[in-house]
Amino acid sequence: MNLSQRIKQRKSSQQSFSRPYLIAEAGVDHEGNLNLARRLIDEAHEGGADAVKFQTYKATRIASKKSPSYWDLSQEPIDSQYKLFKKYDKFWKAEFEKLAIYCQRVGIEFLSTPFDLESARFLNDLMPVFKVSSSDLNNKPFIDSLCGFGKPIILSTGAAYMWEVEQSVGWVASQGNPIALLHCILNYPTQDFNANLLMIRGLAAKFPNCLVGYSDHTLPKNMKTLEVATLLGAQILEKHFTHDKSLPGNDHYHAMDKHDLKRFHARLDTLLSLLGCELRKPLPTEQISRANARRSLVAKKRIPKGKIISKDDITWKRPASGIDPREFDHVVGMKSRLDIDADTILKWDFLCPCSRADLKK
Repeated sequence: MNLSQRIKQRKSSQQSFSRPYLIAEAGVDHEGNLNLARRLIDEAHEGGADAVKFQTYKATRIASKKSPSYWDLSQEPIDSQYKLFKKYDKFWKAEFEKLAIYCQRVGIEFLSTPFDLESARFLNDLMPVFKVSSSDLNNKPFIDSLCGFGKPIILSTGAAYMWEVEQSVGWVASQGNPIALLHCILNYPTQDFNANLLMIRGLAAKFPNCLVGYSDHTLPKNMKTLEVATLLGAQILEKHFTHDKSLPGNDHYHAMDKHDLKRFHARLDTLLSLLGCELRKPLPTEQISRANARRSLVAKKRIPKGKIISKDDITWKRPASGIDPREFDHVVGMKSRLDIDADTILKWDFLCPCSRADLKK
């Protein structure tokens, strides 16, 4: 199931946890090199990502020349958004068309976040959904324009109050577009103690008609953050992706690589097998336990034929091959059809209802 279908169907996890849709956020880690972008696509696919996502922008359209930074300057020393974006805004329509074709050939879904209307128009022909970054959550004219393409909308919710999320969801819902919401903390990187993963549940409770996921900016470490996000119900996971985490600057320092992705999928396989199904029912492997570890009603002492059964006549012991102990109150007051030895597992054909004459004796 592709991302558009998943958002439209809003597949519920009421009966079982489904494997989340995983987006490798390559962003601009291609650094303007098409061969490197293709490598990122190959490695995202090798690692098991469902989609690889880039970012499409021009510095002159996204930030003024005096826009200050909001990232860790010890990792990315460029202190101007405009200067940083200018460094990485080399790809445009022709390059993204080539990357979309390459993704199709490789077998991974192509996505890119547009940051202006021109890029949105040509990306519309290349991908099934539109992603709105946290920075544009309050950008009503831009969101309205994206909704006009008639495709599902993914809204990242970093740095937003709940009322702002409600407002943006309202804009999208008014035009009828299916919606997915991603919990996100807009820090690069996000410290573990700031991850606030319970916000995933908060969004799911507040917006039951929206698919809810998580966009992660924590350091990858052992990928535990994404595991916990899955346990909390995230059905879309997005994390920055690089071919080399040791590279300085930009998004490399808080990104995962293909090895992290493989490690996550291996751990997720174990996790999902442990979780199983929410509906309480016995497993096939438990049938022997139902039969042998549960109890039956048993004669506590010898019960002669014709005796009316009293509470003192019966007890309960394993296995469960006789009358179920839940029938205790029903059995008390019945009459034995035959002599029943002590420690005999009671069967229904050992008993019969009492007549009025029996009760008068």
